[in-house]
Amino acid sequence: MPDVIYGIHAVIEALKSRGRAFEYVGVARERNDQKVQRIVDDCRSSGVPVRFISREDLDRIARTPAHQGIVAVTSQKQYLDLEDILARRRSDYAFVVVLDGVEDPHNLGAILRSADGAGADGVIIPERRAVGLTGTVAKASAGASEHLPVARVTNISRSLEEMKKENIWVVGLDERGTQSYDSLDYNMHCALVLGSEGKGLHDLARRHCDFLVSIPMAGKVASLNVSVAAAIVMYEVARQRRAPQPKKSTGTEHTR
Repeated sequence: MPDVIYGIHAVIEALKSRGRAFEYVGVARERNDQKVQRIVDDCRSSGVPVRFISREDLDRIARTPAHQGIVAVTSQKQYLDLEDILARRRSDYAFVVVLDGVEDPHNLGAILRSADGAGADGVIIPERRAVGLTGTVAKASAGASEHLPVARVTNISRSLEEMKKENIWVVGLDERGTQSYDSLDYNMHCALVLGSEGKGLHDLARRHCDFLVSIPMAGKVASLNVSVAAAIVMYEVARQRRAPQPKKSTGTEHTR
């Protein structure tokens, strides 16, 4: 079954990543600006058919009017296996983001965008009771979903167990965590686990965590939106890993 992605950035990044087969790119007839012309030129240089379509038809294809005059009908985005993500380390230490049941496509898209910017190796999502890589997710991620590896697994807890066997420390973000997120040393192989909207981490996933951290809240509300919370912690990981690290006295820190 073909997939539909929409929005200028999402389509540009899908063309750039070359991770999909394109049936065609649909462009609103009345759009003739430079951004759209760039997409048309990219399509023609890549051999992707371009169709000039009425805005009403684009609304129907995208199932939303929020397509910015650009829609692409493509093959489905391919998920990777957990092993593939663990093999694609982008820095000295592994950094995997695990989402324990995020259901809102805008939240998933925002998390993918932040994860890509913070240098995560990839994102793990469950097959059931969670949103997948939809067109809305692609648009919300501003195209980051086309570049960042995503694995879809049948069992989050089993995946956490597998990562722990690979010497990856599991850090759960939970409002009941007693340790502040910025007090932990992330210069280690780690997986950051975030729960679903409203419910947070499931008990089984929480029991697999080596550390439970929280974001201190100074106001009346107890927690942040999951995509905002994810960005805060992911960029703390990135900040710490960019900072010069003092030499450790032994080689035993952060080893099991």
